Amino acid sequence: MRDGVKLFTSIYIPKDSLEKHPILMERTPYSCAPYGMNEFPALSGKYIMNYLKEGYILVFQDVRGRWMSEGKFVDVRPFTKNKKATDIDESTDAYDAIDWLVKNVPANNGKVGAFGTSYPGFYAGMAAASGHPALKAVSPQAPVTDWFIGDDFHHNGAFFYMDAFDFYVANGFGRPHPYPLKIETPMPDPYDSKDNYKFYLNQGADKNLLKFTGDSIAFFKEIYQHPDYDAWWQIRNARNAQFHIQPAILVVGGLFDAEDCFGAWNLYKAIRKQSPATNARLVMGPWYHGQWGSIDGTHMGNIEFGSNTSLTYQNEIEIPFFNYYLKGNKDPSIARVTIFFTGENKWRHFDSWPTDEAKQVKIYLQENNGLSVNLPTKEIAYDEYVSDPAHPVPYTEDIHFNRTREYMTDDQRFASRRPDVLTYQTAVLKEDLTIGGPVIADLISSISTTDADFVVKIIDVFPDTLPYNRIDIYAVNEGEKPYPMGGYQMLVRGEIFRGKFRKSFEKPEPFQPGKAENIRFSLTDVAHTFKKGHRLMIQIQSSWFPLSDRNPQKFTDIYTCDDSDFQKSLIRIYHDRMKASAIILPVISGMPN
Repeated sequence: MRDGVKLFTSIYIPKDSLEKHPILMERTPYSCAPYGMNEFPALSGKYIMNYLKEGYILVFQDVRGRWMSEGKFVDVRPFTKNKKATDIDESTDAYDAIDWLVKNVPANNGKVGAFGTSYPGFYAGMAAASGHPALKAVSPQAPVTDWFIGDDFHHNGAFFYMDAFDFYVANGFGRPHPYPLKIETPMPDPYDSKDNYKFYLNQGADKNLLKFTGDSIAFFKEIYQHPDYDAWWQIRNARNAQFHIQPAILVVGGLFDAEDCFGAWNLYKAIRKQSPATNARLVMGPWYHGQWGSIDGTHMGNIEFGSNTSLTYQNEIEIPFFNYYLKGNKDPSIARVTIFFTGENKWRHFDSWPTDEAKQVKIYLQENNGLSVNLPTKEIAYDEYVSDPAHPVPYTEDIHFNRTREYMTDDQRFASRRPDVLTYQTAVLKEDLTIGGPVIADLISSISTTDADFVVKIIDVFPDTLPYNRIDIYAVNEGEKPYPMGGYQMLVRGEIFRGKFRKSFEKPEPFQPGKAENIRFSLTDVAHTFKKGHRLMIQIQSSWFPLSDRNPQKFTDIYTCDDSDFQKSLIRIYHDRMKASAIILPVISGMPN
């Protein structure tokens, strides 16, 4: 690199030297092992084998400070916009790596592509911002984009501490490497229970998790020092780099990605806004984290998709994309936006996203658990529940150790039966209802304390008469019991919002107990068709545990508060003529009854 630091790089070159080959690169913090001459990764059966068959030079690089690379690792290293000659960030490391590769790797054709999923997706996005003229095509996939607003470790300011604790403390990610190494010593197992609900509830307040960190888990402890969306978080927003992007871009993500659902949608929107001349495309399929790279994209949990969506993506979109820009193959004419709509199980194509085809429609909460496009008429009307941090609403019905990926489409009937979950639904739909784009929660609420969280779920209620569907065949083969799909309440999208940030993520404010206030926030984009005969349901609750940490429901620094700060709160959700809570849907076709 330009400052003299050396990055370990594995380069796999075709034996055929008679023709020149394109370079496809992934920069990763997760190790580019195996290390050593004549050592090869286990790629058999993986779609990346197609790139070997196509004659690509494959390059994998340990990023600065990780594994066999020199230097100091910095999590989501901030992008420096106005660099001095000696400044480094992930875009300069990508530039220097590309520059070395095209000048030193034999038989390359001078064209480079970059890709990566999750954290490597962040590095792909930074490569796109490098400005190197040899970089022609980049695919950031489920890219880490903003760890406070929507990806991985926070959603709208609520700390997703189950993922953060497991990633940093249990697995020891980001431990300093004073010298390059191939193998890390495993971290001590912090778990005294394999029931994640029980484990995190027993830990009490957030600060009690710090006893497991020791001296080496720096970033986890730094999170605790920045409870609000301050400058430390803001400079780690990957969208800051997405200006004047030169290569063609293919942003990819999953509708049901439990880790980085936010990143793909919002990185694409940032590129379109900040770099409108960039040749950018978006693909969103019905996938969990990285499922688009698997051999099976036929289903997610209990929900069937009607085809192998992963193979469609690989063979008709990604590989043709790189082949066109790096090899000069036939233009695959990939649409600007390609989105799979669940429910109807069809790919749709758009010129932009959010699409102009979607119209914002307010659907109001009503008496007797109803939903309607009609404004409520009563002078005073509300529903209420007691949110008790000692008995938080679980994010899924079953007992688990690891956070599941299937919760993104799980049956929500277990939540409907709790007294601290409000449920509203339409009448049976008389026609298909298709929504595509961000959903806005526009609630009017009062609470009896000075803070609370708000969880809003968009749910597709299947007909009670629906027979078992095909997924039961897989379940039986896996030794499980068939799942009753009649009356299934499929989670289409759920999101949490920390109430104290209702006016500003930078400057939180306490609630005035008993005062009705507007709680308005955006849920990550959806793409779903509620079929005729189904119902649209909305659920509202104030905990989602242990997906998110518990709000003590007292205005305080949640990262440093005590167990004694936790208290019950009476939550009221209003639905009367003057205080009409609503969900704003991006309706493409059809209309709620």
